[in-house]
Amino acid sequence: MNGSTVAIIGLGASGVAAARLALAKGADVYVSDLHTEPAVATRGADLRGAGARVDVGEHDLERMARADLVVVSPGIPPRAPVLRALEDRGVGWISEPEFAVRFFSGSLIGITGTNGKTTTALLVAHLLEAAGVRAAVGGNVGGGLAPPASELALLAEPPDWYVLEMSSFQLADVETFRPDIGVVTNLAPDHLDRYEGVAAYYADKARMLERASADSVWVLPAADTVVTKWMGDTPGSRFFFGEQEDTGTHAFSTQGFLTLRVDHSTHRLISDSDLPLLGRHNRHNALAAALTASLAGASCQGIATGLLSARPLPHRLEPVIERDGVLWVNDSKATNVAATRSALSSLSRPVVLLVGGKDKGEDFSCLVPADATVKAVLTYGAAGQRISSEVSVAEFVPGDLRAVTTRASSIAASGDVILLSPACSSFDMFVNYEERGRHFSELAREAA
Repeated sequence: MNGSTVAIIGLGASGVAAARLALAKGADVYVSDLHTEPAVATRGADLRGAGARVDVGEHDLERMARADLVVVSPGIPPRAPVLRALEDRGVGWISEPEFAVRFFSGSLIGITGTNGKTTTALLVAHLLEAAGVRAAVGGNVGGGLAPPASELALLAEPPDWYVLEMSSFQLADVETFRPDIGVVTNLAPDHLDRYEGVAAYYADKARMLERASADSVWVLPAADTVVTKWMGDTPGSRFFFGEQEDTGTHAFSTQGFLTLRVDHSTHRLISDSDLPLLGRHNRHNALAAALTASLAGASCQGIATGLLSARPLPHRLEPVIERDGVLWVNDSKATNVAATRSALSSLSRPVVLLVGGKDKGEDFSCLVPADATVKAVLTYGAAGQRISSEVSVAEFVPGDLRAVTTRASSIAASGDVILLSPACSSFDMFVNYEERGRHFSELAREAA
């Protein structure tokens, strides 16, 4: 790409990584962002020092229109004026991971779905490394847990496998993206504040399937009718993970053990109780990751070793503290109804649920699954009153997160779980779900 011109929209982590990759490949780089906060200005100054042309607070549409390639960060909504203006000029764009994979030199595992993507992606890489297979993980992971895809393209020593978590926003703008192994954790309504409906959300996810061939390998949840319909007649080999042993399931739990069936042989990995990750849905994530790692060449012994050394991720059903028999759990990453339902179904103890935040337009009437033991549902924030009107057992608590945790403390008794699993985004009160989770954890330790 030496001598090409690349325009990059957005000065977040993905935009900066794409700019550095483009500069390293000899491109003439232009980056712009409408935001002018000090952190954005600092990142812009750093890129200017590296040789890029940077605008903060404005976009130079004519410069973008003349570029050979336009790369868009995932935080830029599809109806943003800058994108509509480019579209009017007949200019297309690609996502940052699409740009990055053009410079990858190893095999690719792409992981998408509605919930569990980050846990599964990081766990796949961890299991591969534990088995002696070189892996590098990145993409939509966020939270400082892994870098954007473009940083992986700059690694001095390419891995055997690149592992990318891919959001619907990133998949919407791919052209050549084609994983050797594609993983789907699950599908459920999400981001309805950005999409016109569930069908549009699923359609962007399905961009991962468009370049599939007979050589493609797919890791899918067993007996999931939504995913089955979504996959349609996509070519490639299909492998399934699920809770129950079945003739068509390749990773499952049986007789208290996580188990793989590969090459017509059955291999016990570890006992369910030895998995360090809390909740039934994390058992599903572990089965998906173990099956994926096996298909990528990891030994069963290496996978078992990796599962035993796995650690809970921040803000994802993360135990914070237990005092006087009450366990406080931070599941701030649960930003949709399906994630909260999954968390509730995963816990065997009575739950005092904290739910609320910025309303994303979902239906909350099905928030509490039939198999959950819920002692109380406390709602808060911008969506709190609507949630309480749709969930018959819910109580709206006015005020901030401290107010709702104080109320939870007054209800919970020994043996209970106080669970922050908001089913909403954080933007009514917090910068992101990480800040919300950290604040909850601080309040939990203070209360305990």
